[in-house]
Amino acid sequence: MVALTIKQNWNTIAKEFEAVVGKNGVIRKREELLVYECDGLTSYRERPELVVLPRTTEEVAALVKICDRYQVPFIARGSGTGLSGGALPIKNCVLIVTALMKRIISIDLENQRVVVQPGVINNWVTQAVSGAGFYYAPDPSSQIICSIGGNVAENSGGVHCLKYGVTTNHVLGLKLVLPDGSIADVGGEIPEMPGYDLTGVFVGSEGTLGIATEITLKILKTPESIRVLLADFTSIEAAGATVSDIISSGIIPGGMEMMDNFSINAVEDVVCTECYPRDAEAILLIEVDGLEIEAETNSQRIAAICSQNGARNVTIATDPDERLKLWKGRKAAFAAMGKISPDYYVQDGVIPRTKLEYVLHEIALLGEKFGYHVANVFHAGDGNLHPLILYDNAVPGALEKVEELGGAILKLCVKVGGSISGEHGIGADKRCYMPEMFSPADLETMQFVRQAFNPKGIANPTKIFPAPRTCGEAAKAGVIKEFAGVELF
Repeated sequence: MVALTIKQNWNTIAKEFEAVVGKNGVIRKREELLVYECDGLTSYRERPELVVLPRTTEEVAALVKICDRYQVPFIARGSGTGLSGGALPIKNCVLIVTALMKRIISIDLENQRVVVQPGVINNWVTQAVSGAGFYYAPDPSSQIICSIGGNVAENSGGVHCLKYGVTTNHVLGLKLVLPDGSIADVGGEIPEMPGYDLTGVFVGSEGTLGIATEITLKILKTPESIRVLLADFTSIEAAGATVSDIISSGIIPGGMEMMDNFSINAVEDVVCTECYPRDAEAILLIEVDGLEIEAETNSQRIAAICSQNGARNVTIATDPDERLKLWKGRKAAFAAMGKISPDYYVQDGVIPRTKLEYVLHEIALLGEKFGYHVANVFHAGDGNLHPLILYDNAVPGALEKVEELGGAILKLCVKVGGSISGEHGIGADKRCYMPEMFSPADLETMQFVRQAFNPKGIANPTKIFPAPRTCGEAAKAGVIKEFAGVELF
């Protein structure tokens, strides 16, 4: 266990940072720091002491060495779209923002790999290679703004993770700046490397083991044929049963998403796709890809399964514009909730597909119990739920009740054999629920890894793991007010 005592000579520290990245690369003004107070999880806010904007691996290493020397905690941040408070500042910290590290360093089509800096936006990778018939598979709903560095930190997923896997399945190698400022390369340019799988250890570590400054990604050939099916149902239970039946039939779609009635209407009010039937209790969006004959056969088999489970209509889109129109509403679902509710709180639990009907029913009951509407938009194919709890943060005590409801949903996911996160990470928001999944011995083993990389505890402290003795409200908020004498592991 390491306790930090911060030497708060911020003027000296700022000048040392300026020597590395220049005056324009250091943000100190109070009003300019406001935009860095939180990430996509806006329920909690804390202003960093300084924000620095490096452009190269060497600059990141120099900045981290300064933090190490002064024992100042640092937190890496990409685009700030994370939804678990992983990039949430803490008092007396430095935020190392990789937004200016946005170069695509190299493209090797022959070997199907791309090397990028962490500030490269997810969708830029596909745009860079699509003309040659390739694409990058992990596609979070925020892919037009979320960064590859953030995707690596949180092991992000997306619509196509059912068939193609999440970020870790597409990262070949990493250049890392470790918490003492040293530079290390892990993984490589081929899928399997000898020795410990340090790439796998780092992906999903949420900035607690260091900062990735170069990332080697695997790209895939664009499928010969892609089809998107939209099936609407008069009950959410029937839609859930259809998901299980499709997978049981041996078909693995490229993606399979579900939206409930509330989400459907919210999306249509905002995006106006005119594709989603407003009176449906649930819709499934199912994408199949592969060879032409494969996509044709599987789309017809899936349409039949949907009909057998009570789907009123099944639409099949083959034209790229038609497919994009069907997906447009799903990709905009979270933004649509922001239009109809002052605030929303999103969770990220995972359950076995066979438990979908039961869990969705229980979530509805929990919403009634706590007095909040819960909208359901999620990756149905792999059971990755995203319940959105709608509330008004201006109402005293509302956030606390909503957090309690969110916690109850996570405990429900664990109860049926699932997980408290599928792609959003643990961060500050869900660390109190780690003991629901892991024993004290499990958590201690994870700490061995963290301490090996981060012995002084300055890389993203307070995240992922619960406080050592208790998990009270201050810890739950992910905000440590003072560091002197406080154990951070």
